[in-house]
Amino acid sequence: MRITLISVYFICLISSGVFARPVSYPDGWTLMQMNDAENNSLHVHYSPTRHYSIGYKAEYHRDADWQFHGGQLNYLVQRWNAPSEQANLYFKSGAGLAIDHTGDGSAAAFAGIAADWETRRYFTSYENRYTYAEAIEKHFSQKARIGIAPYIGDYGDYHTWLMLQLDHHPTHHHEITLTPLVRLFKGDIMAEAGMSNRGTLLLNSIVRF
Repeated sequence: MRITLISVYFICLISSGVFARPVSYPDGWTLMQMNDAENNSLHVHYSPTRHYSIGYKAEYHRDADWQFHGGQLNYLVQRWNAPSEQANLYFKSGAGLAIDHTGDGSAAAFAGIAADWETRRYFTSYENRYTYAEAIEKHFSQKARIGIAPYIGDYGDYHTWLMLQLDHHPTHHHEITLTPLVRLFKGDIMAEAGMSNRGTLLLNSIVRF
C-alpha cells in the first residue's frame, strides 16, 4: 500500500514569520506538504502556545518503499531576537505506525533538532533526524540550507529567496543530494520549487491559518 500525497502548489507565499518553522503563533494551524529527493510528506499541526505544536504526520519513504503515519510534537527550545536578525532552535519528535510495501505494520518513531538563522537578506538552516522503524529501516539523516534574497520587499509584498539545500543520508544509495530552489512567499502562504542534481523535483508548500 502506498500513500498518495497530492501537492496543492501555491504561487504566492508566506511572510517572513512563516518559512518552514514547526511551531506557529498561539492557536494557529499549519498545513505543510513536502516533496524532495527522498520523501513525500504531509504534516498538519496545531500550536496551543508559541512554544510547541502537536499534529499528524504522514510520510512515504521512496528509497526503502515504506510509509509512516503518526503524531508529531515540535518544541521551541530557544528563540533569539535582535533588531535585524532572528535565530531559533527546535526539538522535533514523532511516534506511530510504519507500513512496508507488503502492507505489514510495525512501531516507528523519530527525533531530531532543527535550527535556523535569518536576516531580511540571508538565511541558513540545519536539521537532523534519527528514524527508527522496527524491521523496516533505521537511519540518521541531516540537511542544511543557505539562502539569499535578491531584493528586500516591504511587509505585504511578494518575496523571493534563492536557496541551496544539501541532504545527507549516509545509509542510502545516493548519500548526498544538492538541490537549488526558489522560495516565494506572501502573507500566510509559502511555496518552493527546485531540481536536484539527481534530477528529482522538490515541491513544498506551507499554509498557516
